[in-house]
Amino acid sequence: MTRALSRRYLLGAAALAVAAPLAGRVAFGQAQERLRLPPLIDTRASGRLALRAQPGELSIRGGPPALTAGYNQNYLGPTIVMQNGPLAVRVENALQEPVSSHWHGLLVPGEQDGGPHKAIAPGEAWTGDMDLSQRPCTPWYHSHAHGSTARHVYAGLAGMINYTDGRDDQRGLPSRYGIDDLSLVIQDRRFDDSGRMIYNPDSTDIQNGFQGSRILVNGQFNAIAPVPRGIVRLRLLNGSNARFYTLHFNDRRPFFLVGTDGGLLPNPLEMTYMRIAPAERMEILVDFGEGPAPVLMSASGLPMKILEFAIDETQPRRIVRVPETLDAEPAWPDADSLPLRRFALNMGGSSLAEVKQGAGIHSVHAGHGAPARLIGSGPNGELGIGMTDFGINGRAYDMKRIDFAVKLGAFERWIISGGGAGVLHPFHVHGVHFRVVSTAGAPPKPEDSGWKDTVVVDGQAEIIVKFERTASADAPYMYHCHILEHEDAGMMGQFTVA
Repeated sequence: MTRALSRRYLLGAAALAVAAPLAGRVAFGQAQERLRLPPLIDTRASGRLALRAQPGELSIRGGPPALTAGYNQNYLGPTIVMQNGPLAVRVENALQEPVSSHWHGLLVPGEQDGGPHKAIAPGEAWTGDMDLSQRPCTPWYHSHAHGSTARHVYAGLAGMINYTDGRDDQRGLPSRYGIDDLSLVIQDRRFDDSGRMIYNPDSTDIQNGFQGSRILVNGQFNAIAPVPRGIVRLRLLNGSNARFYTLHFNDRRPFFLVGTDGGLLPNPLEMTYMRIAPAERMEILVDFGEGPAPVLMSASGLPMKILEFAIDETQPRRIVRVPETLDAEPAWPDADSLPLRRFALNMGGSSLAEVKQGAGIHSVHAGHGAPARLIGSGPNGELGIGMTDFGINGRAYDMKRIDFAVKLGAFERWIISGGGAGVLHPFHVHGVHFRVVSTAGAPPKPEDSGWKDTVVVDGQAEIIVKFERTASADAPYMYHCHILEHEDAGMMGQFTVA
Protein backbone atom coordinates (compact mmCIF):
# COMPACT_ATOMS: atom_id res chain seq x y z
CA MET A 1 0.00 0.00 0.00
CA THR A 2 1.46 3.35 -1.04
CA ARG A 3 0.62 6.65 0.55
CA ALA A 4 -1.95 7.19 -2.18
CA LEU A 5 -4.81 4.70 -2.31
CA SER A 6 -3.76 1.51 -4.11
CA ARG A 7 -5.52 0.23 -7.24
CA ARG A 8 -6.29 -3.02 -5.40
CA TYR A 9 -8.11 -1.08 -2.70
CA LEU A 10 -10.05 1.02 -5.21
CA LEU A 11 -11.27 -2.02 -7.14
CA GLY A 12 -12.56 -3.62 -3.93
CA ALA A 13 -14.02 -0.53 -2.34
CA ALA A 14 -17.39 -0.66 -4.07
CA ALA A 15 -18.03 -4.23 -2.94
CA LEU A 16 -17.04 -3.47 0.66
CA ALA A 17 -18.81 -0.13 1.06
CA VAL A 18 -21.99 -0.13 3.14
CA ALA A 19 -24.43 2.78 3.37
CA ALA A 20 -21.96 5.29 1.96
CA PRO A 21 -23.42 8.79 1.49
CA LEU A 22 -23.86 10.34 -1.94
CA ALA A 23 -20.76 11.57 -3.74
CA GLY A 24 -20.53 14.23 -6.41
CA ARG A 25 -22.44 16.89 -4.53
CA VAL A 26 -23.47 17.06 -0.92
CA ALA A 27 -26.93 15.62 -0.33
CA PHE A 28 -28.74 15.08 2.95
CA GLY A 29 -31.67 12.83 3.77
CA GLN A 30 -34.67 14.02 5.73
CA ALA A 31 -33.28 12.52 8.94
CA GLN A 32 -29.79 13.93 8.47
CA GLU A 33 -28.19 17.35 8.68
CA ARG A 34 -24.81 18.81 7.86
CA LEU A 35 -22.21 18.34 10.59
CA ARG A 36 -21.52 21.57 12.42
CA LEU A 37 -17.97 22.35 13.45
CA PRO A 38 -17.55 24.15 16.78
CA PRO A 39 -17.12 27.91 16.36
CA LEU A 40 -13.49 28.97 16.18
CA ILE A 41 -11.69 31.32 18.58
CA ASP A 42 -8.26 32.23 17.23
CA THR A 43 -6.15 33.74 20.03
CA ARG A 44 -2.98 34.24 18.00
CA ALA A 45 -3.51 37.91 17.15
CA SER A 46 -5.10 39.09 20.39
CA GLY A 47 -3.27 36.95 22.93
CA ARG A 48 -6.53 36.77 24.88
CA LEU A 49 -9.22 34.16 25.54
CA ALA A 50 -12.60 34.62 27.22
CA LEU A 51 -14.83 31.65 28.06
CA ARG A 52 -18.16 31.53 29.90
CA ALA A 53 -19.50 28.33 31.44
CA GLN A 54 -23.23 28.69 30.91
CA PRO A 55 -26.43 26.63 31.01
CA GLY A 56 -28.27 25.55 27.90
CA GLU A 57 -30.54 23.00 26.31
CA LEU A 58 -29.95 20.29 23.72
CA SER A 59 -32.59 18.51 21.69
CA ILE A 60 -31.56 15.52 19.57
CA ARG A 61 -33.63 14.92 16.42
CA GLY A 62 -36.63 16.79 17.75
CA GLY A 63 -36.77 15.03 21.12
CA PRO A 64 -37.47 16.87 24.37
CA PRO A 65 -34.57 19.14 25.34
CA ALA A 66 -32.12 18.13 28.04
CA LEU A 67 -30.68 20.72 30.41
CA THR A 68 -27.04 21.01 29.38
CA ALA A 69 -24.06 23.32 29.76
CA GLY A 70 -21.32 24.63 27.53
CA TYR A 71 -18.58 27.20 27.18
CA ASN A 72 -19.94 30.26 25.32
CA GLN A 73 -22.87 28.20 23.99
CA ASN A 74 -25.55 25.68 24.93
CA TYR A 75 -23.45 22.54 24.59
CA LEU A 76 -19.70 21.90 24.33
CA GLY A 77 -17.33 24.79 23.64
CA PRO A 78 -15.57 26.52 20.77
CA THR A 79 -12.40 25.20 19.17
CA ILE A 80 -9.56 27.40 20.41
CA VAL A 81 -6.46 28.12 18.31
CA MET A 82 -3.36 28.65 20.48
CA GLN A 83 0.34 29.11 19.86
CA ASN A 84 3.54 29.57 21.87
CA GLY A 85 3.73 32.85 23.75
CA PRO A 86 1.66 34.82 26.27
CA LEU A 87 -2.07 34.18 26.59
CA ALA A 88 -4.37 36.02 28.99
CA VAL A 89 -7.30 33.78 29.91
CA ARG A 90 -10.59 34.57 31.65
CA VAL A 91 -13.15 31.88 32.49
CA GLU A 92 -16.48 33.06 33.91
CA ASN A 93 -18.94 30.77 35.72
CA ALA A 94 -22.57 31.61 34.91
CA LEU A 95 -23.83 28.40 36.53
CA GLN A 96 -24.97 28.16 40.13
CA GLU A 97 -22.50 25.46 41.11
CA PRO A 98 -18.68 25.39 41.05
CA VAL A 99 -16.98 24.48 37.77
CA SER A 100 -13.43 24.68 36.47
CA SER A 101 -11.60 24.64 33.15
CA HIS A 102 -8.83 22.05 33.05
CA TRP A 103 -6.45 22.52 30.11
CA HIS A 104 -5.99 18.84 29.30
CA GLY A 105 -2.73 18.47 27.34
CA LEU A 106 -1.39 21.99 27.90
CA LEU A 107 1.95 22.20 29.67
CA VAL A 108 1.11 24.93 32.20
CA PRO A 109 1.91 25.30 35.92
CA GLY A 110 -0.46 23.85 38.48
CA GLU A 111 -1.80 27.33 39.24
CA GLN A 112 -3.14 27.50 35.68
CA ASP A 113 -4.01 23.82 35.14
CA GLY A 114 -7.66 24.15 36.19
CA GLY A 115 -7.88 21.09 38.43
CA PRO A 116 -10.25 20.64 41.38
CA HIS A 117 -8.26 23.08 43.53
CA LYS A 118 -9.09 25.84 41.07
CA ALA A 119 -12.87 25.57 41.04
CA ILE A 120 -14.69 28.76 40.04
CA ALA A 121 -17.55 29.74 42.35
CA PRO A 122 -20.95 30.69 40.89
CA GLY A 123 -20.92 34.20 39.51
CA GLU A 124 -17.14 34.42 39.77
CA ALA A 125 -14.35 34.29 37.17
CA TRP A 126 -10.81 32.87 37.01
CA THR A 127 -8.07 34.79 35.25
CA GLY A 128 -4.58 33.61 34.39
CA ASP A 129 -1.61 34.81 32.36
CA MET A 130 -0.17 31.78 30.60
CA ASP A 131 3.25 31.59 28.98
CA LEU A 132 2.75 28.78 26.50
CA SER A 133 5.62 26.74 25.08
CA GLN A 134 5.18 23.25 23.65
CA ARG A 135 4.94 21.21 20.46
CA PRO A 136 1.95 21.52 18.09
CA CYS A 137 -0.81 19.16 19.23
CA THR A 138 -4.53 18.82 19.89
CA PRO A 139 -5.30 19.40 23.59
CA TRP A 140 -8.80 19.89 24.98
CA TYR A 141 -10.45 21.57 27.96
CA HIS A 142 -13.18 20.48 30.35
CA SER A 143 -14.60 21.05 33.81
CA HIS A 144 -12.72 19.23 36.58
CA ALA A 145 -14.76 20.16 39.66
CA HIS A 146 -14.26 17.79 42.59
CA GLY A 147 -16.81 14.96 42.50
CA SER A 148 -18.72 16.46 39.55
CA THR A 149 -16.37 15.99 36.60
CA ALA A 150 -18.38 13.12 35.06
CA ARG A 151 -21.66 15.02 35.22
CA HIS A 152 -20.18 18.29 33.99
CA VAL A 153 -18.42 16.77 30.98
CA TYR A 154 -21.53 14.74 30.13
CA ALA A 155 -23.60 17.93 30.34
CA GLY A 156 -21.31 19.56 27.75
CA LEU A 157 -18.52 21.41 29.55
CA ALA A 158 -15.77 20.40 27.12
CA GLY A 159 -14.10 21.70 23.97
CA MET A 160 -11.06 21.22 21.70
CA ILE A 161 -7.83 23.16 21.17
CA ASN A 162 -5.79 23.39 17.97
CA TYR A 163 -2.27 24.19 19.17
CA THR A 164 -0.18 25.32 16.23
CA ASP A 165 3.22 26.68 15.25
CA GLY A 166 1.95 27.91 11.87
CA ARG A 167 4.05 25.39 9.90
CA ASP A 168 1.35 22.92 8.79
CA ASP A 169 1.56 24.05 5.15
CA GLN A 170 5.31 23.36 5.18
CA ARG A 171 4.62 19.89 6.55
CA GLY A 172 2.00 19.24 3.88
CA LEU A 173 -0.81 18.93 6.44
CA PRO A 174 -4.39 20.14 5.86
CA SER A 175 -5.09 23.27 7.89
CA ARG A 176 -8.33 24.88 6.60
CA TYR A 177 -10.62 24.65 9.59
CA GLY A 178 -14.00 23.15 8.79
CA ILE A 179 -12.98 22.22 5.23
CA ASP A 180 -10.00 19.85 5.22
CA ASP A 181 -9.15 20.15 8.95
CA LEU A 182 -12.07 18.89 11.06
CA SER A 183 -12.31 18.89 14.87
CA LEU A 184 -14.56 15.99 15.93
CA VAL A 185 -15.77 15.44 19.51
CA ILE A 186 -17.05 11.85 19.75
CA GLN A 187 -19.43 11.08 22.63
CA ASP A 188 -21.90 8.35 23.50
CA ARG A 189 -25.12 9.43 25.17
CA ARG A 190 -28.09 7.71 26.80
CA PHE A 191 -31.73 8.67 26.15
CA ASP A 192 -35.02 7.94 27.86
CA ASP A 193 -38.16 6.66 26.10
CA SER A 194 -39.18 10.19 25.14
CA GLY A 195 -35.87 10.87 23.37
CA ARG A 196 -34.40 13.14 26.05
CA MET A 197 -30.70 12.80 26.82
CA ILE A 198 -30.21 11.60 30.40
CA TYR A 199 -27.44 11.04 32.93
CA ASN A 200 -28.64 8.81 35.75
CA PRO A 201 -25.82 6.47 36.81
CA ASP A 202 -26.41 3.67 39.28
CA SER A 203 -23.72 1.67 41.07
CA THR A 204 -23.24 -0.58 38.02
CA ASP A 205 -22.66 2.49 35.82
CA ILE A 206 -20.07 3.74 38.25
CA GLN A 207 -18.31 0.37 38.27
CA ASN A 208 -18.23 0.14 34.46
CA GLY A 209 -18.43 3.81 33.53
CA PHE A 210 -21.58 5.47 32.20
CA GLN A 211 -22.24 4.56 28.54
CA GLY A 212 -24.99 5.26 26.04
CA SER A 213 -26.28 3.67 22.86
CA ARG A 214 -26.22 6.72 20.58
CA ILE A 215 -23.09 8.36 19.24
CA LEU A 216 -22.97 12.15 18.95
CA VAL A 217 -20.31 14.01 17.00
CA ASN A 218 -20.02 17.68 17.96
CA GLY A 219 -23.37 17.30 19.72
CA GLN A 220 -25.19 15.94 16.65
CA PHE A 221 -26.62 12.52 15.91
CA ASN A 222 -26.53 10.98 12.42
CA ALA A 223 -25.01 14.03 10.71
CA ILE A 224 -23.00 14.10 7.46
CA ALA A 225 -19.60 15.80 7.16
CA PRO A 226 -18.83 17.30 3.72
CA VAL A 227 -15.18 16.97 2.69
CA PRO A 228 -13.17 17.91 -0.41
CA ARG A 229 -11.99 15.21 -2.79
CA GLY A 230 -8.46 15.04 -1.40
CA ILE A 231 -6.52 14.55 1.84
CA VAL A 232 -8.47 15.56 4.96
CA ARG A 233 -7.20 15.86 8.52
CA LEU A 234 -9.48 14.56 11.27
CA ARG A 235 -8.67 15.68 14.82
CA LEU A 236 -10.47 13.08 16.92
CA LEU A 237 -11.31 13.54 20.60
CA ASN A 238 -12.91 10.73 22.57
CA GLY A 239 -15.02 12.97 24.80
CA SER A 240 -17.05 10.09 26.22
CA ASN A 241 -17.17 9.43 29.95
CA ALA A 242 -16.20 5.77 29.63
CA ARG A 243 -16.64 4.26 26.15
CA PHE A 244 -13.66 3.04 24.13
CA TYR A 245 -13.86 3.07 20.31
CA THR A 246 -12.04 1.01 17.70
CA LEU A 247 -12.30 3.28 14.70
CA HIS A 248 -12.27 2.13 11.09
CA PHE A 249 -13.94 2.98 7.81
CA ASN A 250 -16.73 0.79 6.48
CA ASP A 251 -14.91 0.27 3.16
CA ARG A 252 -11.70 -0.67 5.00
CA ARG A 253 -9.73 2.15 3.45
CA PRO A 254 -6.45 2.90 5.18
CA PHE A 255 -5.78 6.09 7.05
CA PHE A 256 -2.59 7.60 8.45
CA LEU A 257 -1.97 8.44 12.09
CA VAL A 258 0.02 11.70 12.24
CA GLY A 259 -0.44 12.87 15.83
CA THR A 260 -1.29 11.66 19.33
CA ASP A 261 -2.03 13.52 22.58
CA GLY A 262 1.26 15.40 22.86
CA GLY A 263 2.08 16.24 19.26
CA LEU A 264 2.91 15.14 15.74
CA LEU A 265 4.75 11.91 14.99
CA PRO A 266 8.04 11.69 13.04
CA ASN A 267 6.31 9.84 10.19
CA PRO A 268 2.69 9.03 9.33
CA LEU A 269 1.68 5.50 10.39
CA GLU A 270 -0.64 3.62 8.05
CA MET A 271 -3.55 1.93 9.86
CA THR A 272 -6.93 0.37 9.23
CA TYR A 273 -8.20 0.04 12.82
CA MET A 274 -7.36 2.35 15.73
CA ARG A 275 -8.40 2.26 19.38
CA ILE A 276 -9.13 5.58 21.04
CA ALA A 277 -9.83 5.67 24.78
CA PRO A 278 -11.69 8.33 26.77
CA ALA A 279 -9.66 11.59 26.82
CA GLU A 280 -7.27 10.49 24.04
CA ARG A 281 -6.81 12.56 20.90
CA MET A 282 -5.68 11.19 17.57
CA GLU A 283 -4.93 13.13 14.39
CA ILE A 284 -5.39 11.12 11.20
CA LEU A 285 -5.18 11.84 7.48
CA VAL A 286 -7.80 10.28 5.22
CA ASP A 287 -7.68 10.22 1.42
CA PHE A 288 -11.13 11.03 0.00
CA GLY A 289 -9.68 11.42 -3.51
CA GLU A 290 -11.13 8.27 -5.03
CA GLY A 291 -14.17 6.08 -4.57
CA PRO A 292 -17.41 6.80 -2.70
CA ALA A 293 -17.20 8.67 0.59
CA PRO A 294 -16.97 6.22 3.51
CA VAL A 295 -18.57 5.94 6.94
CA LEU A 296 -16.46 6.11 10.09
CA MET A 297 -17.38 3.16 12.31
CA SER A 298 -16.44 1.67 15.67
CA ALA A 299 -15.90 -2.07 16.04
CA SER A 300 -15.82 -2.13 19.87
CA GLY A 301 -18.66 -4.38 21.01
CA LEU A 302 -21.59 -3.99 18.64
CA PRO A 303 -20.61 -2.17 15.43
CA MET A 304 -21.61 1.49 15.73
CA LYS A 305 -21.74 4.22 13.11
CA ILE A 306 -19.74 7.26 14.16
CA LEU A 307 -19.97 9.66 11.21
CA GLU A 308 -20.86 9.69 7.52
CA PHE A 309 -18.93 11.74 4.98
CA ALA A 310 -19.98 13.23 1.64
CA ILE A 311 -17.80 14.62 -1.14
CA ASP A 312 -18.16 18.36 -1.71
CA GLU A 313 -17.07 18.85 -5.32
CA THR A 314 -17.13 22.65 -4.91
CA GLN A 315 -14.00 22.51 -2.74
CA PRO A 316 -10.69 22.29 -4.64
CA ARG A 317 -8.17 19.52 -3.99
CA ARG A 318 -5.56 21.36 -1.94
CA ILE A 319 -3.52 18.40 -0.65
CA VAL A 320 -3.44 15.15 -2.61
CA ARG A 321 -0.67 13.15 -0.95
CA VAL A 322 0.22 12.14 2.59
CA PRO A 323 3.58 13.66 3.61
CA GLU A 324 6.51 11.28 4.06
CA THR A 325 7.90 12.93 7.20
CA LEU A 326 6.61 15.29 9.87
CA ASP A 327 8.48 16.38 13.02
CA ALA A 328 11.76 15.10 14.41
CA GLU A 329 11.51 12.82 17.44
CA PRO A 330 12.62 14.49 20.72
CA ALA A 331 15.24 12.57 22.68
CA TRP A 332 14.17 10.61 25.76
CA PRO A 333 16.17 8.55 28.24
CA ASP A 334 16.37 4.80 28.73
CA ALA A 335 13.69 3.60 31.15
CA ASP A 336 15.98 1.34 33.17
CA SER A 337 18.14 4.29 34.25
CA LEU A 338 15.28 6.22 35.86
CA PRO A 339 13.74 6.22 39.36
CA LEU A 340 10.64 4.02 39.51
CA ARG A 341 7.17 4.69 40.94
CA ARG A 342 4.38 2.13 41.02
CA PHE A 343 0.65 2.79 40.95
CA ALA A 344 -2.13 0.24 41.50
CA LEU A 345 -5.63 1.25 40.38
CA ASN A 346 -8.21 -0.04 42.88
CA MET A 347 -11.86 -0.64 42.02
CA GLY A 348 -14.86 -1.26 44.24
CA GLY A 349 -14.85 -4.47 46.22
CA SER A 350 -17.59 -5.41 48.65
CA SER A 351 -19.08 -1.92 48.54
CA LEU A 352 -19.16 0.22 45.44
CA ALA A 353 -19.27 3.97 45.02
CA GLU A 354 -22.77 5.29 45.50
CA VAL A 355 -24.86 7.91 43.72
CA LYS A 356 -25.87 10.50 46.27
CA GLN A 357 -28.08 13.57 46.32
CA GLY A 358 -26.53 16.82 47.50
CA ALA A 359 -27.85 20.20 48.45
CA GLY A 360 -30.13 22.14 46.13
CA ILE A 361 -27.76 23.44 43.44
CA HIS A 362 -29.24 24.82 40.26
CA SER A 363 -28.20 26.65 37.13
CA VAL A 364 -29.67 29.88 35.85
CA HIS A 365 -30.59 30.33 32.19
CA ALA A 366 -29.06 33.45 30.78
CA GLY A 367 -31.50 36.19 29.94
CA HIS A 368 -34.52 35.28 32.04
CA GLY A 369 -33.10 33.80 35.24
CA ALA A 370 -35.36 30.76 35.33
CA PRO A 371 -33.92 28.10 37.65
CA ALA A 372 -33.02 24.81 36.00
CA ARG A 373 -30.91 21.85 37.08
CA LEU A 374 -28.14 20.60 34.84
CA ILE A 375 -28.60 17.19 33.25
CA GLY A 376 -28.03 14.52 35.88
CA SER A 377 -29.19 16.58 38.85
CA GLY A 378 -31.47 14.68 41.20
CA PRO A 379 -34.91 15.92 42.28
CA ASN A 380 -33.42 17.54 45.40
CA GLY A 381 -30.26 18.98 43.90
CA GLU A 382 -26.90 18.03 42.54
CA LEU A 383 -26.07 14.43 41.76
CA GLY A 384 -22.76 13.37 43.26
CA ILE A 385 -20.70 10.21 43.55
CA GLY A 386 -19.74 9.00 47.03
CA MET A 387 -16.20 7.63 47.40
CA THR A 388 -15.76 4.15 48.89
CA ASP A 389 -13.51 1.45 47.45
CA PHE A 390 -12.12 3.28 44.41
CA GLY A 391 -8.59 4.60 44.74
CA ILE A 392 -4.92 4.38 43.77
CA ASN A 393 -2.44 2.43 45.87
CA GLY A 394 -5.22 1.61 48.31
CA ARG A 395 -6.24 5.22 49.01
CA ALA A 396 -9.18 7.20 47.68
CA TYR A 397 -8.55 10.74 46.52
CA ASP A 398 -8.21 13.39 49.23
CA MET A 399 -7.87 17.03 48.19
CA LYS A 400 -5.87 17.76 51.35
CA ARG A 401 -3.29 14.99 50.83
CA ILE A 402 -0.24 15.34 48.59
CA ASP A 403 0.72 11.83 47.50
CA PHE A 404 4.29 12.60 46.44
CA ALA A 405 6.64 15.32 45.19
CA VAL A 406 9.02 15.35 42.20
CA LYS A 407 11.80 17.63 41.02
CA LEU A 408 11.33 20.06 38.16
CA GLY A 409 13.10 18.83 35.01
CA ALA A 410 13.26 15.23 36.21
CA PHE A 411 12.36 12.10 34.28
CA GLU A 412 10.70 9.16 36.09
CA ARG A 413 9.63 5.68 35.16
CA TRP A 414 6.07 4.84 36.19
CA ILE A 415 4.43 1.41 36.18
CA ILE A 416 0.64 1.51 36.47
CA SER A 417 -1.23 -1.72 37.16
CA GLY A 418 -4.92 -2.46 37.36
CA GLY A 419 -7.78 -3.59 35.24
CA GLY A 420 -7.60 -7.11 33.90
CA ALA A 421 -10.63 -9.31 33.29
CA GLY A 422 -11.67 -7.00 30.46
CA VAL A 423 -11.48 -3.78 32.53
CA LEU A 424 -9.37 -1.07 30.87
CA HIS A 425 -8.39 2.21 32.52
CA PRO A 426 -7.32 5.32 30.54
CA PHE A 427 -4.70 6.78 32.91
CA HIS A 428 -4.11 10.54 32.61
CA VAL A 429 -1.41 12.72 34.18
CA HIS A 430 -1.86 16.49 34.43
CA GLY A 431 0.80 18.99 33.42
CA VAL A 432 3.13 16.53 31.70
CA HIS A 433 3.74 14.62 28.50
CA PHE A 434 5.11 11.09 28.66
CA ARG A 435 6.33 8.27 26.45
CA VAL A 436 4.81 4.79 26.55
CA VAL A 437 7.35 1.99 27.06
CA SER A 438 4.90 -0.93 27.08
CA THR A 439 1.26 -1.85 27.57
CA ALA A 440 -0.03 -5.27 28.65
CA GLY A 441 3.55 -6.54 28.54
CA ALA A 442 3.97 -5.70 24.85
CA PRO A 443 5.61 -2.86 22.91
CA PRO A 444 3.48 0.24 22.41
CA LYS A 445 0.66 0.15 19.87
CA PRO A 446 0.75 2.77 17.10
CA GLU A 447 -1.89 4.70 19.08
CA ASP A 448 0.66 4.99 21.93
CA SER A 449 3.35 6.51 19.70
CA GLY A 450 4.90 9.88 20.37
CA TRP A 451 4.28 12.05 23.39
CA LYS A 452 1.12 11.24 25.33
CA ASP A 453 -0.81 12.39 28.39
CA THR A 454 -3.23 9.43 28.57
CA VAL A 455 -2.39 5.71 28.34
CA VAL A 456 -4.64 2.65 28.44
CA VAL A 457 -3.85 0.35 31.38
CA ASP A 458 -4.70 -3.19 30.29
CA GLY A 459 -3.28 -5.08 33.23
CA GLN A 460 -0.13 -2.93 33.24
CA ALA A 461 1.42 0.03 31.47
CA GLU A 462 4.92 1.46 31.74
CA ILE A 463 5.66 5.09 30.88
CA ILE A 464 8.51 7.62 31.07
CA VAL A 465 7.29 10.95 32.46
CA LYS A 466 8.98 14.32 32.01
CA PHE A 467 8.18 17.09 34.52
CA GLU A 468 8.52 20.46 32.78
CA ARG A 469 6.30 22.78 34.87
CA THR A 470 5.86 23.54 38.57
CA ALA A 471 2.88 22.65 40.75
CA SER A 472 2.52 23.70 44.39
CA ALA A 473 0.65 22.06 47.26
CA ASP A 474 -2.09 24.66 46.80
CA ALA A 475 -2.46 23.76 43.12
CA PRO A 476 -1.05 20.25 42.57
CA TYR A 477 -1.24 18.12 39.46
CA MET A 478 -3.67 15.20 39.30
CA TYR A 479 -3.16 11.63 38.07
CA HIS A 480 -6.28 9.55 37.62
CA CYS A 481 -8.38 7.16 35.59
CA HIS A 482 -10.23 9.06 32.86
CA ILE A 483 -13.30 6.90 33.11
CA LEU A 484 -14.92 9.88 34.73
CA GLU A 485 -17.12 7.93 37.13
CA HIS A 486 -13.98 6.14 38.42
CA GLU A 487 -12.24 9.49 38.88
CA ASP A 488 -15.15 11.03 40.79
CA ALA A 489 -15.40 7.88 42.92
CA GLY A 490 -11.83 8.28 44.17
CA MET A 491 -9.44 6.78 41.58
CA MET A 492 -7.22 9.85 41.62
CA GLY A 493 -4.13 11.21 43.37
CA GLN A 494 -2.08 14.41 43.28
CA PHE A 495 1.55 15.49 43.32
CA THR A 496 3.73 18.58 43.40
CA VAL A 497 6.63 19.63 41.17
CA ALA A 498 9.32 22.01 42.45
